[in-house]
Amino acid sequence: MIDLHTHTTASDGRCTPQALVEQAAAASVDVLSVTDHDTVGACAAAAAACAERNIEFVSGIEITAISDGTDVHVLGYFIDVRSEKLQAFLSDQRRSRIARVRQIAERLTALGLELDADAILRPGLDDPSRAVGRPWVARALVEAGYVATIGDAFDRWLSPGRPAFVPRSGATPEQVFARIHEASGIASLAHPALLTRDDWIGGFARSGLDALEVYHSEHDATATERYLMLARELDLAISGGSDFHGDGSHGPDGPGSVSLPRDAFERLKQAARKRRGPSGRPL
Repeated sequence: MIDLHTHTTASDGRCTPQALVEQAAAASVDVLSVTDHDTVGACAAAAAACAERNIEFVSGIEITAISDGTDVHVLGYFIDVRSEKLQAFLSDQRRSRIARVRQIAERLTALGLELDADAILRPGLDDPSRAVGRPWVARALVEAGYVATIGDAFDRWLSPGRPAFVPRSGATPEQVFARIHEASGIASLAHPALLTRDDWIGGFARSGLDALEVYHSEHDATATERYLMLARELDLAISGGSDFHGDGSHGPDGPGSVSLPRDAFERLKQAARKRRGPSGRPL
Protein backbone atom coordinates (compact mmCIF):
# COMPACT_ATOMS: atom_id res chain seq x y z
CA MET A 1 0.00 0.00 0.00
CA ILE A 2 1.46 3.36 -1.07
CA ASP A 3 0.21 6.63 0.44
CA LEU A 4 1.98 9.74 -0.85
CA HIS A 5 -0.28 12.44 0.64
CA THR A 6 -0.46 12.84 4.42
CA HIS A 7 -0.20 15.66 6.96
CA THR A 8 1.10 16.05 10.51
CA THR A 9 1.13 18.60 13.31
CA ALA A 10 3.88 20.42 11.40
CA SER A 11 1.03 21.97 9.37
CA ASP A 12 -2.70 21.28 9.67
CA GLY A 13 -2.66 17.60 10.60
CA ARG A 14 -3.63 16.36 14.05
CA CYS A 15 -1.08 13.51 14.34
CA THR A 16 2.57 13.85 15.25
CA PRO A 17 4.95 12.31 12.70
CA GLN A 18 5.44 9.31 14.97
CA ALA A 19 1.68 8.80 15.47
CA LEU A 20 1.08 9.08 11.73
CA VAL A 21 3.65 6.38 11.02
CA GLU A 22 2.11 4.14 13.70
CA GLN A 23 -1.28 4.45 12.01
CA ALA A 24 0.28 3.86 8.60
CA ALA A 25 2.01 0.71 9.83
CA ALA A 26 -1.25 -0.56 11.34
CA ALA A 27 -2.91 -0.01 7.93
CA SER A 28 -0.16 -2.02 6.16
CA VAL A 29 1.24 1.02 4.35
CA ASP A 30 4.69 0.14 3.02
CA VAL A 31 5.52 3.44 1.27
CA LEU A 32 4.66 6.73 2.94
CA SER A 33 5.21 10.41 2.18
CA VAL A 34 4.55 13.30 4.55
CA THR A 35 3.41 16.30 2.53
CA ASP A 36 2.83 19.08 5.02
CA HIS A 37 1.83 22.51 3.79
CA ASP A 38 4.83 24.78 3.14
CA THR A 39 7.13 22.93 5.55
CA VAL A 40 9.38 19.91 5.68
CA GLY A 41 9.58 20.18 9.46
CA ALA A 42 8.18 16.68 10.05
CA CYS A 43 10.22 14.83 7.44
CA ALA A 44 13.18 13.87 9.64
CA ALA A 45 11.01 12.48 12.44
CA ALA A 46 8.73 10.67 9.99
CA ALA A 47 11.69 9.18 8.13
CA ALA A 48 13.17 7.88 11.40
CA ALA A 49 9.84 6.37 12.46
CA CYS A 50 9.41 4.77 9.03
CA ALA A 51 12.86 3.21 9.25
CA GLU A 52 11.88 1.56 12.54
CA ARG A 53 8.73 0.17 10.93
CA ASN A 54 10.41 -0.93 7.67
CA ILE A 55 8.30 1.55 5.69
CA GLU A 56 9.85 3.23 2.65
CA PHE A 57 9.77 6.98 3.24
CA VAL A 58 9.50 9.57 0.47
CA SER A 59 10.41 13.13 1.41
CA GLY A 60 7.54 15.38 0.39
CA ILE A 61 5.76 18.69 0.69
CA GLU A 62 2.58 20.44 -0.42
CA ILE A 63 3.18 24.04 -1.49
CA THR A 64 0.35 26.47 -2.08
CA ALA A 65 0.74 28.52 -5.26
CA ILE A 66 -1.60 31.22 -6.55
CA SER A 67 -2.96 31.50 -10.08
CA ASP A 68 -5.57 34.10 -11.01
CA GLY A 69 -6.50 34.46 -7.35
CA THR A 70 -7.00 30.70 -6.95
CA ASP A 71 -5.05 28.37 -4.65
CA VAL A 72 -3.13 25.73 -6.60
CA HIS A 73 -1.70 22.98 -4.41
CA VAL A 74 1.55 21.48 -5.69
CA LEU A 75 3.04 18.33 -4.21
CA GLY A 76 6.81 17.90 -4.24
CA TYR A 77 8.40 14.44 -3.97
CA PHE A 78 11.93 13.11 -3.45
CA ILE A 79 13.02 16.62 -2.47
CA ASP A 80 16.28 17.45 -0.76
CA VAL A 81 14.91 18.80 2.52
CA ARG A 82 18.28 20.43 3.22
CA SER A 83 18.12 22.65 0.13
CA GLU A 84 18.90 26.19 1.31
CA LYS A 85 16.94 27.77 -1.54
CA LEU A 86 13.89 25.68 -0.74
CA GLN A 87 14.17 26.41 2.97
CA ALA A 88 14.36 30.16 2.34
CA PHE A 89 11.35 30.01 0.02
CA LEU A 90 9.33 28.01 2.55
CA SER A 91 10.21 30.45 5.33
CA ASP A 92 8.69 33.24 3.26
CA GLN A 93 5.59 31.11 2.64
CA ARG A 94 5.15 30.48 6.37
CA ARG A 95 5.59 34.15 7.28
CA SER A 96 2.86 34.98 4.77
CA ARG A 97 0.65 32.36 6.41
CA ILE A 98 1.12 33.97 9.83
CA ALA A 99 0.18 37.39 8.48
CA ARG A 100 -2.91 35.97 6.81
CA VAL A 101 -4.14 34.12 9.90
CA ARG A 102 -3.68 37.27 11.96
CA GLN A 103 -5.77 39.24 9.44
CA ILE A 104 -8.49 36.58 9.53
CA ALA A 105 -8.59 36.63 13.34
CA GLU A 106 -8.80 40.43 13.34
CA ARG A 107 -11.63 40.33 10.81
CA LEU A 108 -13.53 37.78 12.92
CA THR A 109 -13.10 39.92 16.02
CA ALA A 110 -14.48 42.92 14.14
CA LEU A 111 -17.47 40.76 13.23
CA GLY A 112 -18.10 39.99 16.90
CA LEU A 113 -16.32 36.62 17.12
CA GLU A 114 -13.51 37.45 19.49
CA LEU A 115 -10.44 35.26 19.05
CA ASP A 116 -6.93 35.57 20.49
CA ALA A 117 -4.73 35.68 17.41
CA ASP A 118 -1.54 35.27 19.45
CA ALA A 119 -2.92 32.12 21.09
CA ILE A 120 -3.88 30.65 17.72
CA LEU A 121 -0.48 31.48 16.25
CA ARG A 122 1.60 30.55 19.31
CA PRO A 123 2.69 27.06 18.10
CA GLY A 124 3.88 28.55 14.80
CA LEU A 125 5.59 31.48 16.51
CA ASP A 126 7.36 29.20 18.98
CA ASP A 127 8.42 26.81 16.21
CA PRO A 128 8.95 28.66 12.90
CA SER A 129 9.12 25.34 11.03
CA ARG A 130 5.39 24.81 11.65
CA ALA A 131 2.99 26.16 9.03
CA VAL A 132 -0.19 27.81 10.32
CA GLY A 133 -3.38 27.96 8.29
CA ARG A 134 -7.14 28.46 8.27
CA PRO A 135 -7.80 25.07 9.93
CA TRP A 136 -6.13 26.46 13.06
CA VAL A 137 -8.64 29.33 13.05
CA ALA A 138 -11.50 26.92 12.39
CA ARG A 139 -10.52 24.83 15.39
CA ALA A 140 -10.38 27.96 17.55
CA LEU A 141 -13.91 28.89 16.42
CA VAL A 142 -15.14 25.43 17.43
CA GLU A 143 -13.37 25.61 20.81
CA ALA A 144 -14.88 29.06 21.47
CA GLY A 145 -18.36 27.73 20.74
CA TYR A 146 -19.01 29.99 17.75
CA VAL A 147 -19.58 27.03 15.40
CA ALA A 148 -20.29 23.35 15.89
CA THR A 149 -17.74 21.89 13.47
CA ILE A 150 -14.71 22.83 11.42
CA GLY A 151 -16.85 22.45 8.31
CA ASP A 152 -19.28 25.00 9.71
CA ALA A 153 -16.40 27.40 10.35
CA PHE A 154 -15.35 27.27 6.72
CA ASP A 155 -18.89 27.37 5.34
CA ARG A 156 -19.96 30.34 7.43
CA TRP A 157 -16.79 32.39 7.86
CA LEU A 158 -13.54 31.23 6.25
CA SER A 159 -14.18 30.17 2.65
CA PRO A 160 -14.00 32.48 -0.39
CA GLY A 161 -16.95 34.83 -0.38
CA ARG A 162 -17.54 34.44 3.36
CA PRO A 163 -17.18 37.41 5.79
CA ALA A 164 -13.76 36.58 7.25
CA PHE A 165 -12.06 35.27 4.13
CA VAL A 166 -8.70 36.89 3.37
CA PRO A 167 -7.17 36.16 -0.07
CA ARG A 168 -3.79 34.48 -0.05
CA SER A 169 -0.67 35.94 -1.63
CA GLY A 170 2.11 33.75 -2.90
CA ALA A 171 4.20 32.36 -5.72
CA THR A 172 2.83 31.26 -9.08
CA PRO A 173 2.61 27.54 -9.91
CA GLU A 174 5.50 27.93 -12.34
CA GLN A 175 7.66 29.42 -9.58
CA VAL A 176 6.74 26.57 -7.26
CA PHE A 177 7.63 23.96 -9.89
CA ALA A 178 11.03 25.65 -10.21
CA ARG A 179 11.63 25.68 -6.43
CA ILE A 180 10.82 21.96 -6.23
CA HIS A 181 13.14 21.21 -9.14
CA GLU A 182 15.94 23.23 -7.51
CA ALA A 183 15.57 20.91 -4.52
CA SER A 184 16.00 17.87 -6.81
CA GLY A 185 12.32 16.95 -6.57
CA ILE A 186 9.42 16.42 -8.92
CA ALA A 187 6.19 18.43 -8.90
CA SER A 188 2.71 16.92 -8.94
CA LEU A 189 -0.59 18.81 -9.11
CA ALA A 190 -2.64 17.90 -6.03
CA HIS A 191 -6.31 16.80 -6.22
CA PRO A 192 -7.09 18.40 -9.61
CA ALA A 193 -10.81 17.62 -9.28
CA LEU A 194 -10.94 20.05 -6.34
CA LEU A 195 -9.13 22.72 -8.36
CA THR A 196 -11.76 22.41 -11.15
CA ARG A 197 -9.44 24.02 -13.71
CA ASP A 198 -8.54 21.18 -16.04
CA ASP A 199 -7.93 23.80 -18.72
CA TRP A 200 -4.83 24.92 -16.82
CA ILE A 201 -3.15 21.52 -16.62
CA GLY A 202 -1.73 21.49 -20.16
CA GLY A 203 -0.04 24.84 -19.54
CA PHE A 204 1.32 23.58 -16.23
CA ALA A 205 2.77 20.53 -17.99
CA ARG A 206 4.58 22.79 -20.46
CA SER A 207 5.87 24.92 -17.56
CA GLY A 208 7.47 22.18 -15.51
CA LEU A 209 4.74 20.04 -13.92
CA ASP A 210 5.96 16.44 -13.73
CA ALA A 211 2.96 14.52 -12.42
CA LEU A 212 -0.75 14.55 -11.67
CA GLU A 213 -2.38 13.32 -8.46
CA VAL A 214 -4.87 10.88 -9.95
CA TYR A 215 -5.68 8.83 -6.85
CA HIS A 216 -7.18 10.92 -4.03
CA SER A 217 -9.89 10.54 -1.40
CA GLU A 218 -12.00 13.25 -3.09
CA HIS A 219 -11.75 11.69 -6.56
CA ASP A 220 -14.59 9.39 -7.54
CA ALA A 221 -14.18 6.69 -10.19
CA THR A 222 -15.11 9.08 -13.00
CA ALA A 223 -12.56 11.69 -11.90
CA THR A 224 -9.87 9.06 -11.45
CA GLU A 225 -10.37 7.77 -14.98
CA ARG A 226 -10.44 11.30 -16.40
CA TYR A 227 -7.10 12.21 -14.83
CA LEU A 228 -5.52 8.89 -15.79
CA MET A 229 -6.35 9.71 -19.40
CA LEU A 230 -5.14 13.30 -19.07
CA ALA A 231 -1.86 12.19 -17.52
CA ARG A 232 -1.29 9.82 -20.43
CA GLU A 233 -2.13 12.52 -22.98
CA LEU A 234 0.30 14.98 -21.38
CA ASP A 235 2.99 12.35 -20.61
CA LEU A 236 2.80 13.09 -16.89
CA ALA A 237 3.67 10.67 -14.13
CA ILE A 238 0.95 9.77 -11.61
CA SER A 239 0.84 10.28 -7.85
CA GLY A 240 -1.78 9.47 -5.27
CA GLY A 241 -2.63 9.34 -1.60
CA SER A 242 -5.24 9.71 1.08
CA ASP A 243 -4.69 13.37 2.08
CA PHE A 244 -5.00 12.15 5.68
CA HIS A 245 -5.11 14.89 8.34
CA GLY A 246 -6.19 12.95 11.42
CA ASP A 247 -9.27 15.14 11.61
CA GLY A 248 -12.67 13.59 10.92
CA SER A 249 -13.92 16.73 9.20
CA HIS A 250 -10.90 16.93 6.87
CA GLY A 251 -9.97 13.92 4.80
CA PRO A 252 -10.37 10.17 5.35
CA ASP A 253 -10.19 8.28 8.63
CA GLY A 254 -6.72 6.85 8.18
CA PRO A 255 -3.57 6.74 6.07
CA GLY A 256 -3.63 4.14 3.34
CA SER A 257 -7.31 4.61 2.57
CA VAL A 258 -6.15 5.58 -0.92
CA SER A 259 -3.19 3.78 -2.48
CA LEU A 260 -1.06 4.54 -5.52
CA PRO A 261 -0.52 1.47 -7.73
CA ARG A 262 3.00 0.08 -7.52
CA ASP A 263 3.74 0.54 -11.23
CA ALA A 264 2.75 4.21 -11.02
CA PHE A 265 5.05 4.66 -8.02
CA GLU A 266 7.96 3.09 -9.88
CA ARG A 267 7.39 5.50 -12.77
CA LEU A 268 7.30 8.37 -10.30
CA LYS A 269 10.67 7.28 -8.91
CA GLN A 270 12.01 6.99 -12.44
CA ALA A 271 10.87 10.55 -13.17
CA ALA A 272 12.66 11.70 -10.03
CA ARG A 273 15.91 10.02 -11.09
CA LYS A 274 15.63 11.59 -14.53
CA ARG A 275 15.02 15.02 -12.98
CA ARG A 276 18.12 14.74 -10.76
CA GLY A 277 20.41 13.44 -13.46
CA PRO A 278 23.42 11.13 -12.99
CA SER A 279 25.08 13.33 -10.38
CA GLY A 280 21.89 14.11 -8.45
CA ARG A 281 21.36 13.71 -4.75
CA PRO A 282 20.11 10.42 -3.31
CA LEU A 283 16.41 9.84 -2.74
